Amino acid sequence: MQLKIMPKKKRLPAGRVPLILFLCQMISALEVPLDPKLLEDLVQPPTITQQSPKDYIVDPRENIVIQCEAKGKPPPSFSWTRNGTHFDIDKDPLVTMRPGSGTLVINIMSEGKAETYEGIYQCTARNERGAAISNNIVIRPSRSPLWTKEKLEPITLQNGQPLVLPCRPPVGLPPAIIFWMDNSFQRLPQSERVSQGLNGDLYFSNVLPEDTREDYICYARFNHTQTIQQKQPISLKVISVDELNDTIAANLSDTEFYGAKSSRERPPTFLTPEGNASHKEELRGNVLSLECIAEGLPTPIIYWIKEDGILPTNRTFYRNFKKTLQIIQVSESDSGNYQCIAKNALGAIHHTISVTVKAAPYWIMAPRNLVLSPGEDGTLICRAYGNPKPRISWLTNGVPIEIAPDDPSRRIDGDTIIFSNVQERSSAVYQCNASNEYGYLLANAFVNVLAEPPRILTSENTLYQVIANRPAFLDCAFFGSPLPTIEWFKGAKGSALHEDIYVLHENGTLEIPVAQKDSTGTYTCVARNKLGIAKNEVHLEVKDPTRILKQPEYAIVQRGSTVSFECKVKHDHTLIATVTWLKDNGALPNDERFTVDKDHLVVTDVRDDDGGTYTCAANTTLDDVSASAELSVVAPTPTPAPIYDVPNPPFDLELTNQLDKSVQLSWTPGDDNNSPITKFVIEYEDAMHEAGLWHHQAEVSGTQTTAQLKLSPYVNYSFRVMAENSIGRSLPSEGSEQYLTKAAEPDKNPTAVEGLGSEPDNLVITWKPLNGFESNGPGLQYRVSWRQRDGDDEWTSVVVANVSKYIVSGTPTFVPYLIKVQALNDVGFAPEPAVVMGHSGEDLPMVAPGNVHVNVLNSTLAEVQWDSVPLKSIRGHLQGYRIYYWKAQSPSQRNRRHVEKKILTFQGSKTHGMLPGLEPFSHYSLNVRVVNGKGEGPASPDRAFSTPEGVPSAPSSLKIVNPTLDSLTLEWDPPSHPNGVLTEYTLKYQPINSTHELGPLIDLKIPANKTRWTLKNLNFSTRYKFYFYAQTSAGSGSQITEEAITTMDEGKMAGILPPDVGAGKAMASRQVDIATQGWFIGLMCAVALLILILLIVCFIRRNKGGKYPVKEKEDAHADPEIQPMKEDDGTFGEYSDAEDHKPLKKGSRTPSDRTVKKEDSDDSLVDYGEGVNGQFNEDGSFIGQYSGKKEKEPVEGNESSEAPSPVNAMNSFV
Repeated sequence: MQLKIMPKKKRLPAGRVPLILFLCQMISALEVPLDPKLLEDLVQPPTITQQSPKDYIVDPRENIVIQCEAKGKPPPSFSWTRNGTHFDIDKDPLVTMRPGSGTLVINIMSEGKAETYEGIYQCTARNERGAAISNNIVIRPSRSPLWTKEKLEPITLQNGQPLVLPCRPPVGLPPAIIFWMDNSFQRLPQSERVSQGLNGDLYFSNVLPEDTREDYICYARFNHTQTIQQKQPISLKVISVDELNDTIAANLSDTEFYGAKSSRERPPTFLTPEGNASHKEELRGNVLSLECIAEGLPTPIIYWIKEDGILPTNRTFYRNFKKTLQIIQVSESDSGNYQCIAKNALGAIHHTISVTVKAAPYWIMAPRNLVLSPGEDGTLICRAYGNPKPRISWLTNGVPIEIAPDDPSRRIDGDTIIFSNVQERSSAVYQCNASNEYGYLLANAFVNVLAEPPRILTSENTLYQVIANRPAFLDCAFFGSPLPTIEWFKGAKGSALHEDIYVLHENGTLEIPVAQKDSTGTYTCVARNKLGIAKNEVHLEVKDPTRILKQPEYAIVQRGSTVSFECKVKHDHTLIATVTWLKDNGALPNDERFTVDKDHLVVTDVRDDDGGTYTCAANTTLDDVSASAELSVVAPTPTPAPIYDVPNPPFDLELTNQLDKSVQLSWTPGDDNNSPITKFVIEYEDAMHEAGLWHHQAEVSGTQTTAQLKLSPYVNYSFRVMAENSIGRSLPSEGSEQYLTKAAEPDKNPTAVEGLGSEPDNLVITWKPLNGFESNGPGLQYRVSWRQRDGDDEWTSVVVANVSKYIVSGTPTFVPYLIKVQALNDVGFAPEPAVVMGHSGEDLPMVAPGNVHVNVLNSTLAEVQWDSVPLKSIRGHLQGYRIYYWKAQSPSQRNRRHVEKKILTFQGSKTHGMLPGLEPFSHYSLNVRVVNGKGEGPASPDRAFSTPEGVPSAPSSLKIVNPTLDSLTLEWDPPSHPNGVLTEYTLKYQPINSTHELGPLIDLKIPANKTRWTLKNLNFSTRYKFYFYAQTSAGSGSQITEEAITTMDEGKMAGILPPDVGAGKAMASRQVDIATQGWFIGLMCAVALLILILLIVCFIRRNKGGKYPVKEKEDAHADPEIQPMKEDDGTFGEYSDAEDHKPLKKGSRTPSDRTVKKEDSDDSLVDYGEGVNGQFNEDGSFIGQYSGKKEKEPVEGNESSEAPSPVNAMNSFV
């Protein structure tokens, strides 16, 4: 008998479990299933599971990893050959083999070169059953060579001429990917006129002036090494005939001119390929690429045909504007002659490409592993095809079979090895090699001779469920060598099942063609061979089929009306059915007009597009059924304009099927008043308990006229019905006849039963009483029962009237009680009630937490720990623990009676907690108390603790006073929260230039007892930025920043700096007292003399009849914001404090941009001499009246803080 290993699966009909089949073929071959536990026990020759590709190009920058993985039992060992000889990896320190694997790792990243390890490698995996070999793996490092340097002359070409820009990339491994771009790394646009060929050259069918550019660059991308090489840019200039002649005459020699053909229109000629015919050879399975690129004017169009045949439709693609024809997955049938035709308005030309498809070997039938029993026969078949036809050669355990040890059980017949009467020593791995000039195939297949008793692989007690009258398939996946025989039995003592009713499949599966209810039961599968026997039981359940009892019916409805489809389904009670409605075999529209209830699909306000096929589909896990109906929508009958209103009340209410706890109510709907009724609302009245009061009973859809109503005992019912549509709800119908239900014992007990004590010595039992309906009869009372949970006492019970509370007095404090409350009436008792647990009253805790200690974590956080209080001393429900903590009073505060205490509560039984938000460098005290539902217990003894020093807050203020030419004085207040003992202050400052760039930072330490400091040797007229903060032993605190400006050098006027309105900034500028400067006195004398001369000129002109219109000019250009200069105007020697954040005063004369604008008046003193802008308070009123510099103060405080230049500072002197 012949066995062969190969898992084989058979797909069963839908809803049945896939089986692993072990089919006996004509020669009794056996397949070994891929069962992990089974494979672990079987001895097996090696099998190669993973290997590197035949042509393996490696990255020379990374380690070389040559994969070889194999499996077998016992695990195989590995060896390698290199270039046909043994490769001893132990002699090469750079080569290692991974443990438990044959994979080689060559470490060339630390040292060595990839070129050293080029060659042909082959892996052998060997165990006691044979040896498997890998393919020949050719290792080659990738290469990305540089472009050879070349000098490219500029190309000048006449408009309309053809052009080929050569790329000629360096030869790399693997070949490079070519593309053309410009200097900006943008791809050059391509079209039917301009395109890139398969060889990388850029072809122009004809050039145009817009092709002129100096950066035609060919790039070669080597993906394996992730590198891109660039060719030197090519310059192209396209000119007209006249420009060309001038250029040739002036600059170019004959050899520099690219072509001299006329730019007139011309028929096509091929740029590539050359001639009228060419030949192309391609391998089977590859992509066949044929290319034709033509030049001509106008641009030619390319067409492709195949002589004596048609192009394959699903495998043919056109690329590069139809200049390239590609056929994927090419086969021998694609051989033949292909024509490309180039055509324009002046003619056509064609080129014939003869294509021959060769084929590397490919499998017709690869050899498959064989598992045979001793004495059985079998064959290995190795059948391959190729063009030319491949040669078949056999190896055994990696050695040519001609020189391998002789085995009398085998015989070679070409591509087949025939085995007969095999023995265990016949186990081996055979290799089939099929090769021709284009490649080779290598396949390993082992022959494994085994003797194994039967094993059943199907899980024990598997449950199969099928629908009645359908086939059932019971699995019995098995394995054994020799191949076991299979028998099936039903029941514990049943006889073997025969094929008159059942079908026994060769894979062990038992088929019941038509399963009936009596087919349900237990079935036993028995596998036997000469080495043993195996059994397995499975179970079969046969279910009732799902049926549609009431199918939806064909309907014709008018547009805007309502339609209802009914679908009633019956299914096996042990299965869950799902009913789904479909429209035209798709999901229902997501529209609120479509509603689905238990058995109905209702469509309201029907539209034309609602017409179609509606399907009711019922599904269970085992079967499904469906039924469909058509809906036709027609136009409504023309009627007078409808009057829309709420429906008329229903009428003819009737009670039928009157039972103790249910009744059927039916009615006749009133007119819907042109708006479909969407639902009916049913209400009831209890004439016995609440006469005249109507309650909601139920709602049903607008398509129903009956309702089955659930009733309560001992109620005198009367019903009424209201109809509702989109307009509103109708008036109620008249009441139905009354129906009094019989009294009965309560069917439920009170809810929300609780037991809580209000005092330490009582237990208050409360509950939510039943309402009139729930009483079910007269004489409603409650039996209240209680007993201690932890005692042996019997239940104490008392019957009380229809109340909701009962108080048990004289109970011990906080003891758990078991409580139950049962309803009863004159008919009897309600069911036994549930038992709930309650507690008698709580009292204040008796004991304080002990062993309180504090662990200070940092300056603002401490952890408090304590021992829990015994539960008995809590005397109530533990709510948690409460910490009272307070800051120790300073001597100045000790006379206060009230100490502010803070409280933190920790829920539950926690015995530790965190105190956040403490003040650094402070003394605190705390105590802990336990809390229950009654209140707090006694406090633990006070525990004192202190927090360490922390970093201080920022200094309270920082001011810059007394600015001079080279010094500034800083005054400050200490931090409001020092959080420790101040050790020193740190002052950092740096200059800021006119472009707001910061200069070098200077660091200065100041003793902690100082509140004033003068900085000397500063630069004049320079803005400085200051950073100031205090320090304690814990570190540095927050900083405060200010800005200020030193005054200007003598002989120049100090700039007035408006304060910056911004947080944390202040600027100071103290003006030099210029009133005592000699230059200033001389200037004022010159101004006075000038004014005197002007007055004289005006007097003379007035006497001559003219007027000097100063007053009129001022009136015409008056600025309401110009005011006489005042000492408190804020423009001299003033700075803005950082805490004020006030905008500049309105009277300030310095504009935000430090510039002064001329007034439009031509008679301003600016035209006659040096204008003044009001910065000076000497004679300011006079200068202010005649100054041409009118300025407005901006309200924003966000202007430039740039220090004024001398020109701006002197802006009064134009």
